Amino acid sequence: MSVAPKRPKGPPLNAMRAFEAAARHISFVAAAEELNVTPGAISQHVKTLETWAGTPLFRRNAKGVELTQAGVSLLPEFRLAFDALANATRVLRDLKPDADFHIAALPSVAQLWLPKRLAQVRAAFPHINFSVTAMESPPSLGRELFDMSIFMGLPDGSRDQFCICPDEIMPVCAPSLKDSAADLDSVARLHDQTWIEDWLTWSEASGERLTNPQAGPQFSLYSLAVEEAKAGAGVLIGHVCLIEDALEAGSLVKAHEKSCETGRFLIIRMPYKSRQRPETEQVLALVSELKGKS
Repeated sequence: MSVAPKRPKGPPLNAMRAFEAAARHISFVAAAEELNVTPGAISQHVKTLETWAGTPLFRRNAKGVELTQAGVSLLPEFRLAFDALANATRVLRDLKPDADFHIAALPSVAQLWLPKRLAQVRAAFPHINFSVTAMESPPSLGRELFDMSIFMGLPDGSRDQFCICPDEIMPVCAPSLKDSAADLDSVARLHDQTWIEDWLTWSEASGERLTNPQAGPQFSLYSLAVEEAKAGAGVLIGHVCLIEDALEAGSLVKAHEKSCETGRFLIIRMPYKSRQRPETEQVLALVSELKGKS
C-alpha cells in the first residue's frame, strides 16, 4: 500500500515577498507601492510570516517600523532569492517572440518630455512594443519588469544611469500675461503639488523677494499647471526641459530673465547590464541623441 505522507510546507510566497520588500525599504508604505497592494496587506503578510516563524521580524512604533535582529538576519538571503527570481522572470519574458519594452516615467516627463522622443524611437525600432507607465516614484529596476525609468533626481554615480540635463527652472506665462507678470506679486502664481517648493527655491536663488511664495492655485499634475499657464491663469515655475516645446512654439514665454538650477537632473536609469534587453543601449543612445532637440 502506497504512503502519501504529509510534507512540511513553507510560508506563502506572497508573505515572503512582502517581508523582503518591506525589509529592503524599511517601510510598509514603500513596499505596498512597489507591490501594488495596500500597506495593510503588507502588514498582514508580515504577520503571517512572523506567525509561521514564531518570532517578530519588525518592531512597530509611531514613526514606522524597524527590523528586529531576526529580520536583519533574514534579509540577505531573501534579497538573493528574490533577485534570482527577478532574473528568471526576465529570462522567461524575453522568450516572447515580439519584444516588449517597458518604460516607467514621472507623470510630467511621460506627458511633456517623452512623447516626441518616443515617436522617433518607435520609428527606429518598429518591431518593439513600447509601453509607458506614469508613476510618482521610481520603480525598483532590479525587481520590476521595467527596462528603463526616466525621473527627476540626484545622480548617484552608478554606471546604469544617464543624466540627460540639469533641472533648470524659471517663471513662465502666456504671452498675454507677460506685461502684468513684470510684478510677480501682482499675478497668480501657479504651483505643482509635487514641486510645491519651486517658487521658494527660485526666489531664494534669484534674489527676487516674493510675498508668500507658496500662495496660489495648486495642481496635482504638472501638465495641468502648464496648460493653465498657457491659458493665462497665472505664472508658473517652468522646468525648462519639460516646457521646451511650449517655449519654442510661443505658447509660453519667460516671465522673468533669471533662472536657476534645482540640483536635480532628468535621469534615465536602466537595470543592471545582465538584466538589460539587447535593445536597451540602442534606445538610450537614440534618446540621448535627441536631448535638447526640438
